Amino acid sequence: MTKFKKTPYTVDVRDLINRPGTMHERHLDIVVPEDLGAGLVAVKTGSTLATDLRLEAMHEGILATITVVGTASGECGRCLRDIEFRVRVEFAELFGYPQDEAFEFEIVDDHIDIESLVRDAVVMSLPFQPLCRRDCAGLDSETGELLTESPELEPTEARDPRWSALAGFQASTDISTDDDIHAETHREEK
Repeated sequence: MTKFKKTPYTVDVRDLINRPGTMHERHLDIVVPEDLGAGLVAVKTGSTLATDLRLEAMHEGILATITVVGTASGECGRCLRDIEFRVRVEFAELFGYPQDEAFEFEIVDDHIDIESLVRDAVVMSLPFQPLCRRDCAGLDSETGELLTESPELEPTEARDPRWSALAGFQASTDISTDDDIHAETHREEK
């Protein structure tokens, strides 16, 4: 059995233990102790996660239904501008009584710890390639200028110099099949 450690993510459930059918709702404003996420965007240290919990006592333990709302910030994946957007996640987890069968999450010293659940849900909801807007054109590959601010610039397609010898060739528009070729050859033989 692990020992209880008070953190911003721990919730006292003493009044729900072994009282099936009892339900409480709680609100927590959790100040994020360390960045949630890595890469281009994250919920930054010091920002607040508004967390609503619905705690329902059951025979097996306590079912926690959790809604988390916060703000993520970082950079656009195309133009590298600073961006900020709202993050909202919802999930549910059953916290089992310690004496019962093995649960992934257990009630420890009349408390539940939602830190790993919140962290995983928030991080998984963050986009891998965040954009400042859906139609963000990004940066010009040669000049580095924002394409959206310089309409005369068109995105240039960088070409690998190893393929330059093939630049003069064009694909044939003739789409004849092997059967067509075989039939044509057969007609010429007659």
